[in-house]
Amino acid sequence: MAETVTGQQITPFRRLVLALLIGNGGMMLALMVPAVMLLSFKMIEIDPDGYTSSYGLVAAIGAVFALIGNPLGGAFSDRTNNSFGRRRTWILIGPLVGSAAVLYIGFATEIWQVTIAWAIAQLFFNFGMAAYTALIPDQVPQEKQGTMSGIAGLVVIIGMSIGMVMMMILTSISSETKWTIVAVIGMVAPIVSLFLIKEGKIELPTVAKQQQTIGQRLSQVYPSPRKFPSFTWAIVSKFLLMMGYSSSLYLTVMLVNRMGFTEAEATASVGTINIISMLAMAATSIFGGVLSDRFGKQKPFLYGSALIMIVGIIAFAFIPQYSVYIVASAIIGLGGGCFTAVDMALVSRILPRKEDAAKDFGLMNVANALPQSIVPAIAPVLLAIGGWSFFYVFLALCVAAGVLALKPLPEVAKSAEQNEQKSITNKLIPGGKQA
Repeated sequence: MAETVTGQQITPFRRLVLALLIGNGGMMLALMVPAVMLLSFKMIEIDPDGYTSSYGLVAAIGAVFALIGNPLGGAFSDRTNNSFGRRRTWILIGPLVGSAAVLYIGFATEIWQVTIAWAIAQLFFNFGMAAYTALIPDQVPQEKQGTMSGIAGLVVIIGMSIGMVMMMILTSISSETKWTIVAVIGMVAPIVSLFLIKEGKIELPTVAKQQQTIGQRLSQVYPSPRKFPSFTWAIVSKFLLMMGYSSSLYLTVMLVNRMGFTEAEATASVGTINIISMLAMAATSIFGGVLSDRFGKQKPFLYGSALIMIVGIIAFAFIPQYSVYIVASAIIGLGGGCFTAVDMALVSRILPRKEDAAKDFGLMNVANALPQSIVPAIAPVLLAIGGWSFFYVFLALCVAAGVLALKPLPEVAKSAEQNEQKSITNKLIPGGKQA
């Protein structure tokens, strides 16, 4: 990358890990526990006769705002430059506003109220998510980015697991109290993380003002696919893989609608299934990132992860038994955890411009958010065509297409990075020796 950011403060690795565990974990608890469980029950409560459609509508609109929020929040974060820190500013603002919206949903009584509040929550939580994610290319050396990416994936899993256990323990309390608890955690945890993250004002490279073509202006929003094809292929592959993984968002609705579970049964079952799935994700998330760093290869891990996910999704399609759902969710978790960690490490190494890291990571995270919009929106149509089996088969085919989209991606081996650095050193210093 020709242009660099100067004056970047670096948080010690272990301290940054702790900050992500606390702050990002708490924020993801406040976002994902409602997305996976509480929002479904809220729509069943408000709209008992049409919840499959109304839940799909609310989730779809919210995910559209998540789609907007990640790149927009990333761009705001990249261009915010103050003594408090460009990432820390949005780590504060995003979760505070998002958690306030979550709190409002707990007391909402109309579909339109839930729809608006969930859109706000998705928008601002994704502002915070973009800022947390950008800390990896900002402050973590390349040789540790795979490990940190695995830890970042683990953070989400820990947050969701704690949230699920809380919901299983607190089944007897009111819905309003559950929403209040997750909202408070979503506010407090990111604030605590701010005391751990080191950041301040930086020096961004100055660019001479000149007339730009439409193509040049568009490239500032989205990197040119011609110049940076790997970036676009990475987005396509992640989008297709996440289409399959987003089947988990319909787990609560599926258990109630397909299996006839009550709310109490569904709460316990969803909690159990998700905890087992997330434990599987935790194992492959951390080890996948570490091993990809050690071997200097990402694609074999990505191929294997996708194929494992397909096996789990197909089991959901054709074996409607609760015990099978548990096993299948664990299988999907194994694949999803490894894919998330290794894919994030790969993306960290192919970002077009370091100074636009949050914006470009935000664009990449669109591939995470967009399936959350599409799957709930098309679910009623897929169910009407062929029932639950067709719903899951379609999503498995999306993952299979994602495998094909991985093929054009380059391997970004550690040895190649080291050779490139040595080449630069040799050009700058005669004989390639450090001064």
